[in-house]
Amino acid sequence: MATLSLGSAALSVLGGQKAGSAKSLKVGMLIPGQIDDGGFMEAGYQGLLKIEQELDAETLYIDQIAPEMDPLTNALRELSAAEPDLIFAHGGQNAQAVEQVAPEYPDQTFVIVQGNITGPNFTSYEVLQEQSAWLAGAAAGLLTQTQTVGHISGIRVRPGLKGRAAFADGLRHTNPEAEFLTIFCGDQDDAELAKAVALAEIEAGADIIFTMLNAGRVGAIEACQETGTYQIGNVRDWYPVAPEVFIASAIADVSLASFLATQDYLSGSFDLSTQHKIGLEVPEAVRLAMAPTVPLFVQAAVRGLSAKIVSGEIEVADEYDGEEFELEGLV
Repeated sequence: MATLSLGSAALSVLGGQKAGSAKSLKVGMLIPGQIDDGGFMEAGYQGLLKIEQELDAETLYIDQIAPEMDPLTNALRELSAAEPDLIFAHGGQNAQAVEQVAPEYPDQTFVIVQGNITGPNFTSYEVLQEQSAWLAGAAAGLLTQTQTVGHISGIRVRPGLKGRAAFADGLRHTNPEAEFLTIFCGDQDDAELAKAVALAEIEAGADIIFTMLNAGRVGAIEACQETGTYQIGNVRDWYPVAPEVFIASAIADVSLASFLATQDYLSGSFDLSTQHKIGLEVPEAVRLAMAPTVPLFVQAAVRGLSAKIVSGEIEVADEYDGEEFELEGLV
């Protein structure tokens, strides 16, 4: 693996083509986080590996970039200088950076994963994690015994805000009287902080907590293990990791966003003018996975609600205007 320095991060070249064959496609990805975070960032990396292995592309990436404008734009320029055909910016926090950098490289194509903007040489592919988050809220409303449900996320990016809004909407749908404790703690990766926030929500009565975190999730898991509290994960199925903790997972396999976009690019069906959305109608990408201990009536209810979202009978809310859980001294 070859690397080019970029501050404290590096541009990593993975490879991808059979010996003796000419490269037909070169794909780059900006990952503003850790590729082994067990969550959103790792899913992006897995998508890049899938592109390399199944579409025979040369791939390269930059990771561990702070979600701030200057580091993101510098990383995008570093990727662009390597002249990939297709550049993925993994995460909605990259949208403004792409808007700034893409015009500087008009011959390259940029895709924002979980973005919501388009331009002359950039577009967005979004896995609708809010749909599985809505189902998670609906399930939590049916499962809570204390009538108090928590939510923890890190930074206030649009996909995370939409996920929170959808979860709250689903909770209200099945249990309008339930109390909702929601907080953005400011860091996706700080496990100590996540544990402290989770313990505070548990102390306030939450018996189920929906976590939209990256590397910080391990702290919330520890808090739940120590107190016998249930958790609902996101992005992937967390039940095998801690079956005593995870009662469900709001799956939104964002690895498929970059893979499907690359397939579209290769097939000629790639459309820069369209914001591409992938939802519950593609269950391998978006669904609510439930632990085998979840009562059958809850599983049946979730299946019925999922069908209503797909048909359009239920519209998933994307704005939340309720109260927020506040912790002086922690957040």
